[in-house]
Amino acid sequence: MSRPQFLLALDQGTSSSRSIVFDVKGQIVAKAQREFRQIYPQPGWVEHDPNEIWISQIATAQEALAQAGIRATDLASIGITNQRETTLVWNRATGEPLCNAIVWQDRRGEAACATLRKDGWEATIREKTGLIIDSYFSATKLKWIFDNISGARSAAHKGELVFGTVDSWLVWRLTGGAVHATDVCNAARTMLFDVHTNQWDSELLELFDVPRGMLPAVYPSSHVYGHTQADLLGAPVAIGGIAGDQQAALFGQACFRSGMAKNTYGTGCFMLVHTGSHFHTSTNGLVTTSAAQLTSTPQFALEGSVFIGGAVVQWLRDGLKAIKQSDAVEGLAESVPDSGGVSFVPAFTGLGAPYWKPEARGAIVGLTRGTTLAHIARAALESIAFQNAALLQAMSRDVAAASAMPGDNLPPLAGIDELRVDGGACVNDLLMQFQADLLGIPVVRPKVIETTALGAAYLAGLSCGVYSNLDELAAQWQVERSFYPTMSRDRAAELMRNWEHAVAQTTL
Repeated sequence: MSRPQFLLALDQGTSSSRSIVFDVKGQIVAKAQREFRQIYPQPGWVEHDPNEIWISQIATAQEALAQAGIRATDLASIGITNQRETTLVWNRATGEPLCNAIVWQDRRGEAACATLRKDGWEATIREKTGLIIDSYFSATKLKWIFDNISGARSAAHKGELVFGTVDSWLVWRLTGGAVHATDVCNAARTMLFDVHTNQWDSELLELFDVPRGMLPAVYPSSHVYGHTQADLLGAPVAIGGIAGDQQAALFGQACFRSGMAKNTYGTGCFMLVHTGSHFHTSTNGLVTTSAAQLTSTPQFALEGSVFIGGAVVQWLRDGLKAIKQSDAVEGLAESVPDSGGVSFVPAFTGLGAPYWKPEARGAIVGLTRGTTLAHIARAALESIAFQNAALLQAMSRDVAAASAMPGDNLPPLAGIDELRVDGGACVNDLLMQFQADLLGIPVVRPKVIETTALGAAYLAGLSCGVYSNLDELAAQWQVERSFYPTMSRDRAAELMRNWEHAVAQTTL
């Protein structure tokens, strides 16, 4: 019998579920995508129907296999990558969701976060989990469910309910409830997990009143978690890799060594720099997170999250009606030589890293009688680059500080000398060139920009023997285009000062 020659990545995102079939060279063979409902019960709340997530995901898997003209037996393994922090609770016996999933964007946990800060938990949570206290992460979403859904806490303590992030929900459904598991980097986003020991933390579980029995088992990111039920795809297939979307993208970009950085330009933007075995607490507004891991040995990354990245283009289209299609923004922005002094801070849902200002609101400053829609479009596009430049500057300061720390018996962290990019908005050449100009380092776009799904496929391929080591994967990564800085550093610094002035206007 011939050896299976394909890998299937399930890429479960915030607005859609996708499935991509890759060959062993990392090339896309087929892909399918389905959007699902975004549910907004009230301002600041965002929910998904767990069953819609499942139905859309398995449908795209079946569609991708059909499109590729292959069968389940042609698959070596399945990798899963997912929107992180989104919180689901379901019945252990029936598999029925207790309520809608509370999405990572949801802010209803802020009151609980404020109490935790007031009670002095910030340092403990930061040291154990690498995270700041924010409703972005899963623990306060779970607490809200316990506090607001009748009988939920009691049922959880009786062992009737289980908790998981989206990856755990998919594994549960794929295996017919036989496996309740997650990987280290998804567990690291819950605010319940000690990233030093790779274990659920007893003190944090007590703090949030979460029974240990409702939590998934935690394994390395490259691991055979179980097998799919035969009737779903036509034959059982190994589930061989799991990683949260941003850690999967870091892996898919072949950023395996300390100092290597990537940025994903999606609805939001997520920048990570690999720090190897360094756990470094940021003093510049970043979080420390577990990177995808092949063994039980912890690996870390510094991460910064921009809440509104490509979504600012959606606002230009749907809110301002400045463009009819998202891809028209580049032409409109290029119709003027610069933003004409306009700065646009898209703090529609507050500001993420490195500012962490949940109270901030969007602002457009520097308007004159000569301002046109083209200037606003250019400023909107540039806002994506400015936010990411602020992130990289924060990362660079943290990396330099970590390298200077004595006595940790770790080699110095390598400096960040290029930024690898992916995500839908990275195809915008104007944005990528402006990003390189602000950063002062090359911005490198790979031939395969579906790096989130590719990272999941690579993790699955390693666990089942398709690939032998990381060097083999690194050799497959190829550059499509590099953008080199052409702006003077003085001019870049001036633009960043103007940007920071505009940011200051968002919280007056």
